[in-house]
Amino acid sequence: MKIPYYPGCTLNTVAKNFDESARISAEAVGFEMAELKQWNCCGATFPLTPDNVMGLTAPAKVLSNASKEGDTLTTLCSVCYNVLKRTNKVIRDNKEKRNLINGFIEEQYDGSVNVVHYLEVLRDKIGFDKVKEAVKRPLKGLKVGTYYGCMLLRPFEDMGIDNHERPTIFEDLLKALGAEPVDFPNKIECCGAHQAMGNEDIVTRLSGNVMTSAVGRGAELIVTSCPLCQYNLEKSQSKIAEQTSGYAGVPIVYFTQIIGVALGQDLNALGFEKNVSDIMPLLQKKGIV
Repeated sequence: MKIPYYPGCTLNTVAKNFDESARISAEAVGFEMAELKQWNCCGATFPLTPDNVMGLTAPAKVLSNASKEGDTLTTLCSVCYNVLKRTNKVIRDNKEKRNLINGFIEEQYDGSVNVVHYLEVLRDKIGFDKVKEAVKRPLKGLKVGTYYGCMLLRPFEDMGIDNHERPTIFEDLLKALGAEPVDFPNKIECCGAHQAMGNEDIVTRLSGNVMTSAVGRGAELIVTSCPLCQYNLEKSQSKIAEQTSGYAGVPIVYFTQIIGVALGQDLNALGFEKNVSDIMPLLQKKGIV
């Protein structure tokens, strides 16, 4: 099964380990991520004002290009997923804006592409039972905090990937891999996002709330699907350890990296060397590798 795939800017540069671990894991469970022949930046932010139609043109161009390669488009980055899916809804539901956008991008796109996250492909097209059958290194005994962040789920009425108050798609995947998912109160809260550019104190506080919440519930590892979340959590760890008594820090990795471990992929191909915290001692301690 081949599915058109939008990598986005970050996964094509500083988060290549997210992209590469996803591709080899996809092959192991039976689908190919076919990168779009032409793609551009999605804009990284959905316009906050209703009349900012120009802000929708970049993601609309991605969607139009995707429609020429299939009826479904998958992506990994939570921000890209959020922007593309919300833009698609505007184009599909608002004829006036659709006409304006199509005029700007010189295309005739009607919002017909189905935008799905990689997690949805695993759940709805492959099936977690099949993923479980492909496991070669069960993650037995590994307690994993499932960090959704805010962009994967919000706004709830537009995204629809899972139950907006108690999502379980991450947890169900981890169970299929043999791990023990850790539910924690801050798993759908913001990490501070782009405040990292101008107010590190806010990021440290919000990211710290996420990490101490997860570790407090027993997490030995945190997984995420957002490069910005991964960056903020990793960068904030040392400050949190200084400020929080008893906080020792945990590895923070992309969920596709831990999938690759469970599916028996070459550990050197999963890009763990690009992560700040070394996951190998934990995996060795658990007898996984």
